Amino acid sequence: LATGMAARGGFFLSLLNYKTEKYVIAENRKIGILFRLYQLAVLGYIIGWVFVAKKGYQEKEEAIQTSVFTKLKGVALTNDSNKGLHLWGAEDYVIPPNVINLYIFFLCHCLNHSKNVQPYKHHNRFECISVFVGIKTGVCINSTGTCEVHAWCPVEYSPRPQEPLLSAAENFTVYIKNFIRFPKFDFSKSNVLETAEANYLKNCTYDSETHPYCPIFHLGNLVSWTGSDFQEMAVKGGSVGILIEWKCDLDKDYSLCNPQYSFTRLDININNSVTSGYNFRYAKHFKDPKGESFRTLYKVYGIRFDIMVNGQAGKFSIVPTIIALGSGIALLGAVSKVSEFSFYRERKFEIINFK
Repeated sequence: LATGMAARGGFFLSLLNYKTEKYVIAENRKIGILFRLYQLAVLGYIIGWVFVAKKGYQEKEEAIQTSVFTKLKGVALTNDSNKGLHLWGAEDYVIPPNVINLYIFFLCHCLNHSKNVQPYKHHNRFECISVFVGIKTGVCINSTGTCEVHAWCPVEYSPRPQEPLLSAAENFTVYIKNFIRFPKFDFSKSNVLETAEANYLKNCTYDSETHPYCPIFHLGNLVSWTGSDFQEMAVKGGSVGILIEWKCDLDKDYSLCNPQYSFTRLDININNSVTSGYNFRYAKHFKDPKGESFRTLYKVYGIRFDIMVNGQAGKFSIVPTIIALGSGIALLGAVSKVSEFSFYRERKFEIINFK
């Protein structure tokens, strides 16, 4: 009991003790050099990485708001067995805005007749029900030995083209206009160079060296920058990704916030005949003077351009600056702990008794 009371009394008396710092100078060059090297490493990390490289003094925003629209320009003249002599403008081959090669079918409407639907011969009613072209009626026409279907005829025959119809599209140009906004900083801009030259957009095309801020691109260049050949891709189509990246330091001048472009081919299985390429179908319907319905079916092989936009903006703010400085000071304080050895730690504290 007496021991417990003495312990409690010693605890309360210790609260009345006065504590002050004591500095121990260790005249040891190895420890001194190690201490300074640690300090320099921490300062280099704070200044070089946190403040310079990562701009730790800035408030960041990555929630970029963006919109993109394109205009394709170019005229080509073709002469083929299906369509004859034809002049192609942007309104003809931009359906939707990614078409380079067309394969055209002229199909008529075939109603309640099966003589043009070949080679669907039948031997019994079940075979007529299982015909997969059009809507099956299940009726066998014994005089022709064929099945009756409601369908567009003749049946589509779609051999893969050997060469692109619009090979001249390699020299067409596409105008890509991109608007971006960082709402936190109320900052907006577009990728069109702000210049007093009225004819700038009429005379420039994008070049990473001479015109890095011109938004007009040659289609042939867009494909070649992905490592592919335009004429080869145009035969069976493909998908090209255009990445527009905005990295804006809003502490600097407005004119220094500009886009960076990169290009890649997205249908990467280019050696797989099943999955590579890009095509789609669409139809145009009309009626003849007798009122009978017809349609022209187009199978289109095209180059699809997918435009992706991302970005980040930063601007000075006192809150992240204080947090970065506080973290740096804490790291500097830990340097001395790393440098000390047990021999010196034992000499850092001394109790003076004035009894």
